[in-house]
Amino acid sequence: MKIRNIVFDLGGVLLNINYQLTEQAFVQLGIRNFAELYSQAEQSDLFNKLETGKIEPADFRSEIRSLSGLKLSDKQIDKAWNAMLLDMPKHRITMLKELKQSGYKLFLLSNTNEIHYNAYTKSLKEKYDIDGLEEFFNHSFFSHQIGMRKPDTETFKYVLEEAKINAAETIFIDDSIQHIKGARRANIKSYLMKDEIGWFLMKILPRK
Repeated sequence: MKIRNIVFDLGGVLLNINYQLTEQAFVQLGIRNFAELYSQAEQSDLFNKLETGKIEPADFRSEIRSLSGLKLSDKQIDKAWNAMLLDMPKHRITMLKELKQSGYKLFLLSNTNEIHYNAYTKSLKEKYDIDGLEEFFNHSFFSHQIGMRKPDTETFKYVLEEAKINAAETIFIDDSIQHIKGARRANIKSYLMKDEIGWFLMKILPRK
């Protein structure tokens, strides 16, 4: 069946990220055992709650202060938390525009949170005078807004239903194998990205 729809992950596919930079930033703030703190926070579901919008950024910051035992400011926490966010190269923006002009329906499905969302939206505005990622897609699904996240299969089923698209006509691209497996359980043909996204798409999309 003809591919009509492409669902993109954001971080690691379109937006360059480096998780180690956030760990380094928190260590520099005095949280020497940030890797352990991150694990502890995961066990308390802190990051899952932030990514699904079940807690506000203010609650997240308060919990970071509580878990670390440090009197960190909101600005310090946000700067360290956002350190992982790098850039979205212009050629990827051009690629999205060209795909849309070619007739594909484009969708974004991202595990993200309000703090990161505000940071990369601001960056796009400053660098490219773009109001947000949403303008490149037919529909954007951000985990903190929809209250669901990858790799839960129900999240992918929700995207299909809300976007009113057929799984058989859809491909999903992500850089995390667990997310690929979740999408495949929803019968979406999925690809683990291993190259620069533009070259990768040239390999998997049929020539028009």
